[in-house]
Amino acid sequence: MTEQATRLSVTGMSCAGCVSAVEDAITAVPGIDKAVVNFAEHTATYTGQVEEDDVLNAIKSAGYGAAVMRGVADEEEKEQAEMVFYHDLLRKTFVAGLVALPLFLAGMFGWLPPITTPVGQIFWLITGAVTLAVMAYSGGHFYSGALNTLRFHNANMDTLIALGTGSAWLFSTAVVLFPDVVPSLAQHAYYEAALVIITLVNLGNALEMRARGKTSQAIKRLIGMQPRTARVMRDGKEMDVDIADVGLDETVRVRPGEKIPVDGEIIEGSSNIDESMLTGEPLPVLRKAGDTVIGGTLNKSGSFLFKASHIGSETVLARIIELVRDAQNTKPAIGRLVDRIASVFVPAVLIIAILTFLIWFNFGPVPNAAYALVTMMTVLIIACPCALGLATPISIMAGIGKAAEHGILIRNGEALQLAGKITIVVLDKTGTITEGRPEVSHILSANESEEEILALAAGLEKSSEHPLAEAVIEAAKTRNIETLPVEQFEAIAGQGVKALFGGESVLLGNERLMKENDVNLDKFNELLANLKNSAATPVLLAKAGVFTGMLLIEDRIKMDSVATIEALHKLNIRTVMLSGDRQASAEAVAASVGIDEVVAEVLPDEKEQVIRQLQDAGEKVAMVGDGLNDAPSLARADVGFAIGSGTDVAIESADITLMGGSIRGVPTAIELSRATVKNIWQNLFGAFVYNSVGIPIAAGILYPVSGLLLNPMVASAAMAMSSVTVVTNANRLRLWKPRS
Repeated sequence: MTEQATRLSVTGMSCAGCVSAVEDAITAVPGIDKAVVNFAEHTATYTGQVEEDDVLNAIKSAGYGAAVMRGVADEEEKEQAEMVFYHDLLRKTFVAGLVALPLFLAGMFGWLPPITTPVGQIFWLITGAVTLAVMAYSGGHFYSGALNTLRFHNANMDTLIALGTGSAWLFSTAVVLFPDVVPSLAQHAYYEAALVIITLVNLGNALEMRARGKTSQAIKRLIGMQPRTARVMRDGKEMDVDIADVGLDETVRVRPGEKIPVDGEIIEGSSNIDESMLTGEPLPVLRKAGDTVIGGTLNKSGSFLFKASHIGSETVLARIIELVRDAQNTKPAIGRLVDRIASVFVPAVLIIAILTFLIWFNFGPVPNAAYALVTMMTVLIIACPCALGLATPISIMAGIGKAAEHGILIRNGEALQLAGKITIVVLDKTGTITEGRPEVSHILSANESEEEILALAAGLEKSSEHPLAEAVIEAAKTRNIETLPVEQFEAIAGQGVKALFGGESVLLGNERLMKENDVNLDKFNELLANLKNSAATPVLLAKAGVFTGMLLIEDRIKMDSVATIEALHKLNIRTVMLSGDRQASAEAVAASVGIDEVVAEVLPDEKEQVIRQLQDAGEKVAMVGDGLNDAPSLARADVGFAIGSGTDVAIESADITLMGGSIRGVPTAIELSRATVKNIWQNLFGAFVYNSVGIPIAAGILYPVSGLLLNPMVASAAMAMSSVTVVTNANRLRLWKPRS
């Protein structure tokens, strides 16, 4: 039994109509919660408490093949199988073309003998036998697929091609064997048409498969980032083991130029590590003892030892791969609509083809049987809904893969579609716009050196639990300043701390603490008044009742926050900052980065209410946050962006995760969403126009006014190229670059 998502490789799917057949087969199994089929990738994913064999049998009973995919080895096996099929298609294309081309050219130049002569009859009987053999070899998969789906009362692309080419061969053979039965104008064989159709459809499928492979390169690159072996320390010796054999808390060595095999914490040594696969940031970052390293990132210089903390499917890279793959398998609303249309498309085409035959046979010109056959065959061939089925998933795969390359992990296709509609971006302040780590930015001295002020302040803060205390202590460590010892430490709630140093009273805290202890601040009143309207928090120091100096502590604004806000404004998106901080501090930060509106001094549940109010006003809202208190508002927003360096709860609540600590991915994701949705509409427009225009022309709607009939061979070329065009258009997203 399994309740987690299980991924299957599905064989035998030939068009969008197959998607509904496979999904219906899976969801009919008792215990299935959800099933999604990705036609572009030929995979299915399901969740539910169910036996795997029950699902596999259900798919096989619907006329398709399936196998469970459990890891990298299965991915590679699927890829190898697809490559074998690709080369097989090319061989079949070559064989069919080798026979079709001479027949086609000979017919065009009038070199073929008439069917009614003895020589002609022998020639055409031999040609019919050779054509049948080539159809069996080069088009056998169409006929077996059609029979397979027919057994289970389904119809797909194989059905259309099998009926079209099969009827052409049967009609041609009947004409060759019994030429006198049909009028002289109808005494024509269509063997070359059947072969050309099979040649072009196979070639189109091969080109489509090749192009589809490029669309999924993002996943392949992610999988390829994980090394196959790791060098572990066991019994005092170094040895190379398969990555699957690395245990938790095991010590692993990484040498210069090697990829880090699993997640862990450095215990010895340091190095510059290229984390671009994770964050999109091209510059290597220094990692030393105590720092976390991520599996799949590249060690640029230096050798180090680290202790494995996450292995197998629990590593960050494995979770990213799973997240990207799940997202590529999801369908936005537009994709679900297309699937419903495609599920009835093939049966509708069969009805149209039969009606076309009957109309031409009963009301068409002589030879009516020949006209009826040609128009029916052309309708069957041109109406394949492959392009329709590929239009949405192929663009979603390309878009989500491209996002991953920029360090943006999109959880589902719905989020990708909605992100482009955003009108307001709401940003948390601390840890999102700012670094989230208060730092001592300035030290102002009244009568002692900066070093003495910092040493005494750090000594006082050593015993403090105030959030700003860590910033003071860290500043002393950074400057290699030893803290001064204090006695009789006392914390005063809402004001600061006091103690004794060298027998004298010392105070460290806010303006209120100074005033209540009669410290004269008259000379600094103007400065303190100005600081109230800034983002910096002043921490005042007094010794023996005399003001000694001041430390300014502020949460620095991230380097790319200003550029990000500018990019959002260029996309015509308003920005709002939500913060639990005091109004003056929040407004100061907002002014420095160009935020349009500030809502300060709000509690976590109030943040969610602000999002709700904006939505009620008709806005499409994105929320960007990193903390536990942002989870409700991230979930409430139309699209939630979580900063990847934030908490797991925030990441799980969000629709889009920005790896690393930067918010620059927000405008990038919005731009990419717009580009992807535009690409989907281009694909759908092309597919719908192709079918809505092609089918009536194939049925002969232009014949009464212009005498024009569409050749079945032209129809097969158009059908093959429509799918290739859709996939090629989607692959343009692989070259996409953000303007921001």
